[in-house]
Amino acid sequence: MKGKDNIRFAGGSHEQVELTESLNGIQTEAGRSLLELVDASSVLLIFLRHFRCAYCAMALDRVSRVRLQIEGMGVRPVFVHLGSPERAKPYFDYYHLADVERISDPEATLYQLPVFGLGRKNYLWHSLNPAVLAGWFKGALFRYGIGVPTEDGDQMPGVFLIRNRKIAKAFRHRTIADEPDYLRLAGAR
Repeated sequence: MKGKDNIRFAGGSHEQVELTESLNGIQTEAGRSLLELVDASSVLLIFLRHFRCAYCAMALDRVSRVRLQIEGMGVRPVFVHLGSPERAKPYFDYYHLADVERISDPEATLYQLPVFGLGRKNYLWHSLNPAVLAGWFKGALFRYGIGVPTEDGDQMPGVFLIRNRKIAKAFRHRTIADEPDYLRLAGAR
């Protein structure tokens, strides 16, 4: 499923307070405060699944391809992943995203915050979803490969544009095969 129909727009002031409280104290792997990054520019916060997921690799690849356009709109991509910094490094290096801010969240603390509302689905059953199977056969499996998860395979991904300490746009995956339009989420379309 293409992701453009799954984009939702900002909530009210209660959500802003909850988001600010949630981001307070979160540090990137480079030691920067996530709240500091949000205050400096808009942030496209991209939550990934496990690193052996074809769709996780596809997300890294697609963001890498449009990164300059996203940054040209004054939006900073920031990734949240379930692995350790050491586990994540080769994946970000491979997709030319080594210098992008990222947050290691092996306990899925950020993923589980109500303000983001990211769900969990049993990865074995979810793998049998027709949309997931169709995505694999359209090329995700052959281009990006697949493996047994070493991180939490049940955790669903999502993408959030955070502007002025508010979630301006949100994309919560219904299936792992959903394809977010990163440029639209960043504000281009």
